[in-house]
Order: sequence, then structure tokens, then C-alpha cells
Amino acid sequence: MSGISRRTALRLGAYGLAAALAGSYTVLIERNIVLVNRYQIPLANLPPAFHGFTIAHLTDLHFGKLVSAAFISKLVERTNALRPDLIVCTGDYVHTNNTTAEIDQIWPLLMKLHARQGVFSVLGNHDHSADTARSLYWLERSGQNLRHQCKALERGKERLVFGGAGELWGDQLNIDAAFAASAPGDCRILLAHNPDSVDSPFNTPISLVLSGHTHGGQVVLPFYGPLVLPVENKRYSSGLIDTPKTKLFISRGIGWAIYPVRFNCYPEIAVLELVRPPAS
Repeated sequence: MSGISRRTALRLGAYGLAAALAGSYTVLIERNIVLVNRYQIPLANLPPAFHGFTIAHLTDLHFGKLVSAAFISKLVERTNALRPDLIVCTGDYVHTNNTTAEIDQIWPLLMKLHARQGVFSVLGNHDHSADTARSLYWLERSGQNLRHQCKALERGKERLVFGGAGELWGDQLNIDAAFAASAPGDCRILLAHNPDSVDSPFNTPISLVLSGHTHGGQVVLPFYGPLVLPVENKRYSSGLIDTPKTKLFISRGIGWAIYPVRFNCYPEIAVLELVRPPAS
């Protein structure tokens, strides 16, 4: 009689169970565990008054399918509770294309973010593919808009300048224009959704760029790295990266794209502490 032995059947069953558990973990568990990760960012030209300045960085929320309003509300509460000096958001707040419904739901929640020195935001490619005009309307209404402009935070006579780029795929970057109102010698920090923006042509000296977009790859295999990175420069996955022009920090973000899975790549609220390097 043809067939498989009981031992083989049990082994195949065990493999199937293990695969099912692994799949469930990546979809149902790790994808929903948002870590608070703290990073120290040394900037050579950071004004002394801003040594220890903290920034909570949110990105790629992808509100919509499998990311609920209750989930986002809790995320906002957790971020506020961290009491950072500043909160920055670098885009992809919604998930679905060609709809204003998600935009109109997410922005009233984002407007509940608050920090001692404010909240600055720019848009991502999903915000444009959902509806550019509606996303820009809410960005401006929120009071968080940094797109194509810069704002200076002051402590005494010293200041730290934040600027916002347009989205690389759905907008004009306009990085130089964004910092047109800054002064020579300013320490400048740029919000740009897509980290490939760093490799675009611009002339303004920038000390740090804050980005998202990659989700850290979502699935990161040991000894191999991220399986998929939606960027031209495959060095740009997550964390702090030195580039020829500037330092680049990429957050792993919150939500998902393409597939609703995460493995070895937990979602994160990134808390950045800006510091002056030790004197040599």
C-alpha cells in the first residue's frame, strides 16, 4: 500500500505547525509590538544650549487596513507620555490609495500630539497617492506643516533649525528652498520621508536628515539583512548612517506595506537625543 509512514506524517505535521506559528507570529504578534528605542545622535555643530535635546520620531503609521484608530490613539498617548522636547513625523500616515476617508480620520488623532517645543510634520508617498490636496489641507490645518519651509527653535542666543522636504516620488523636494530663511552656520535638521532624498542634488549644509519609508525592511534575516528595501540606495535600511553629505537617521516606523508582516524588525517610536561629541 502506497503512502507515508506515521513517523513521516508526524514530522510533516510538526513542520506545518511550526510554519503556521511562525506566520502567526510575524502577522499577529511582532507587527503589533511597538518598542520605544532610544538613540544618541552626535552632531559636531550642535549649539551647546541644545545638548541633550530630545526628538520623538514617528513615521509610516499606515493607518487603515490592520492599523486601527484605537491603535493610533494609543501610539499618540505613548509618544506624548515620553515628554520629548519635539515630535517629528515623516509621512505615510495612511495606507490606502485614492481615498480621503483615512486622511480625514488620522489627522484629528495626529493633532493630539504635543511636545514642549512643538510638532513638525511632512508627507510621505502614501499621503500623496491617497489624495495630495486633502493631505496638504490637513498638514496645514494641524499647525505641524514643515513642507518646503524651515523653523528655528531658540534657546537664548542659540538656535536649531528644522526644515521639511517635499516627498521624493509625489512632490518636489525643494531642499535648498526649504532652508532659504536659515542663516550661515546654522545647525540644520531636515525631515524627508524617503531616505534616497539625501542623494538628490542640494547645496545647503545639513547636519542630520530624519527619514522613514523603508520600515527597516519589515523582515530582517540574521546574517543576511532586510529582504526588501524600497529605496535605490540599499545601505538605507534603518538606524543612523553616515553619508557623504550628512548624517541620516531612518526609523523602522509603525505600520506595514506590501505584506502585513514583521520579523526581527519591531515597529518603533524612535527617541533621538542630540549631543555634542566629546572634545578630542
